[in-house]
Amino acid sequence: MEYKIAGVKFEITQKRYFFEVKNEEEYKKNQRVIVDTVRGQEIGLVYSESKMMDESKLVLPLKPILRLASKKDEEEYEKLKIEAQKAFTICKGKIFDHNLPMKLITSEFTFDKSKLIFYFTAEGRVDFRKLVKELASIFRIRIELRQIGVRDEARILGDIGVCGQKLCCQKFINNFDSVSIKMAREQGLIINPAKISGACGRLLCCIKYESKQYEDGLKMCPKIGSVVETKEGKGVVTSLNPLNEYIYVKIQKKGIVKVKLEDILKKEISKEKDEIIDKRK
Repeated sequence: MEYKIAGVKFEITQKRYFFEVKNEEEYKKNQRVIVDTVRGQEIGLVYSESKMMDESKLVLPLKPILRLASKKDEEEYEKLKIEAQKAFTICKGKIFDHNLPMKLITSEFTFDKSKLIFYFTAEGRVDFRKLVKELASIFRIRIELRQIGVRDEARILGDIGVCGQKLCCQKFINNFDSVSIKMAREQGLIINPAKISGACGRLLCCIKYESKQYEDGLKMCPKIGSVVETKEGKGVVTSLNPLNEYIYVKIQKKGIVKVKLEDILKKEISKEKDEIIDKRK
């Protein structure tokens, strides 16, 4: 079964979701819409235009897009952002008063003003029950304190990556994948935390993008330090370039030679390795 959907993202969290398009409505990119969510009515920005999509690619049930945001809706939304900023300042002061080990990141009202949400980071669990009660008595509204991770913090606050582009988590990443040091090593990256970490302090998300290609490519390559036979002669593998399908081999009297994988006559001649290494010295 197919559903007519549109992709909507939310300004504060930068999260993206598919919503069902009812009737014959058509929504285009950058239009603001009012949607129904588990938190109540919210206003979001269309990032993917109306289209049909098979249910196998969706998480059901879908929440609906209620309507296109009117000028009045947008004016109300701007007022809510100002109110949320004031609430942020008050909450920050109360956190200080209660001496709670938490860092407040941002705050927002749902569009129907049924809930006020505060996002924060902390190293561990925080008992904020007294804080919630005090905030509820001040704002006379349902309060939610949501603990987020450092990657979500970077997505919310925004930054420019080492590549000079807007952070990937702000542009298109919705769910964070696991990234490991092993992936960085397989790609020949220098294991320097300052160079392979993102704005969040975690490993760069982009290390994941080509990890499968490197993993598959490395299966075709001999190991670094192994002895191989090439058209140029026998030598020791010094480095690999699995994506471009070539390696560098140190061959006696010829130095470092670039060799295509297809030009390797024999891989890993272990019994002759010691002899070749001795000749290199």
